[in-house]
Amino acid sequence: MRIGIDRMAFATTNDYLDLVELAKERGVDPNKFTIGIGQDLQAVVPPTQDIVALGATAAKKLLTPELEKNISTVIVATESGIDNSKASAIYIKHLLGLSDFTRTVEMKEACYSATAAIQFAKGVVALNPQETVLVIAADIARYGLNTPGEVTQGAGAVAMLVSRNPHILTLEDTTVAYSKDIMDFWRPLYATEALVDGKYSTNVYIEFFLQTFTRYQQLTGRELADFAALTFHMPFTKMGKKGLEGLLKDRNDKVAQQLRTQLTASQLFSRQVGNLYTGSLYLSLMSLLQNSDLRAGSRIGLFSYGSGAEGEFYTGILEDGYEHYMNNIQEELKHRRQVSVAEYEKLFSSQLGMNDRDIEFDVTNDPLPFVLKGQKDHQRIYEAK
Repeated sequence: MRIGIDRMAFATTNDYLDLVELAKERGVDPNKFTIGIGQDLQAVVPPTQDIVALGATAAKKLLTPELEKNISTVIVATESGIDNSKASAIYIKHLLGLSDFTRTVEMKEACYSATAAIQFAKGVVALNPQETVLVIAADIARYGLNTPGEVTQGAGAVAMLVSRNPHILTLEDTTVAYSKDIMDFWRPLYATEALVDGKYSTNVYIEFFLQTFTRYQQLTGRELADFAALTFHMPFTKMGKKGLEGLLKDRNDKVAQQLRTQLTASQLFSRQVGNLYTGSLYLSLMSLLQNSDLRAGSRIGLFSYGSGAEGEFYTGILEDGYEHYMNNIQEELKHRRQVSVAEYEKLFSSQLGMNDRDIEFDVTNDPLPFVLKGQKDHQRIYEAK
């Protein structure tokens, strides 16, 4: 039985910041951001959006009444949780109007957990072939104003349906997971922004990729020539390049050139949105599929990484007609609104965060179909517009 990713959809906020403008405001050479980090634009989050609103928005784009009937499970992968107890998946299930006979859970392991969710979903479908699992990777990456990590912020959600006879990517059986207790990035319970050792984290990322890919080769006997493309978790797009070049080194043959070309295709959307944490790998996959000429039957490698740290390398085979089962991301990104640095800073400081007070947001100008209206009696209030 073939099991894999049947449909994919992406959603982000309506506002974005030009990182050239941010560089000028911060007194930094813009090339440090656009070339050194590999980022051009960054999603800006209004207080009316969080992982629930973004996750529900992404899922709404791929669901139909017929598809909804088969969803048995909703898994939300995030490191931007809104409650230490209640799963964000329950809120999203309610906003989408899914059946109450639905399993709803939330998963966490930094940026990695969406991959674990997909593997768990594959197991559910293997046991119950008539069922479909909705996997949502939703996050808001925050490092603080005027911090070294400010340029690697972002927000968005990728929603995926995992089922038998998938229309996008059939998952192959061999996967390699690798984990170690490492403090390269973390966010204590009392903090709204993450703590990170950037250079160390980059080195760990490369090490984990090489470890998992090498182990995969040992298990399968496959070579680089067996892959049409490799996709990477991209908290910033230069990270994916570092991973690939760590593998290719000085190699410059036809296979290496193809992998570099496809990497560029996979970076395009992340350059315009920023860091999605759990969704970054899957946005890069969508970018690859919508900006390249890959054919059905192509093997794609996926490297997932989450600080702390865990990595996994796995593969999928591209299905015929895959392009018809995703939303057109580039077209949607054209309709966003650019904000000034001053407005970005105001919106950044207006998030609900760990506020325990009653608050009501003005949702009038938020164009997304789901919004966070505020908080009352310590309960978040959402609205389907």
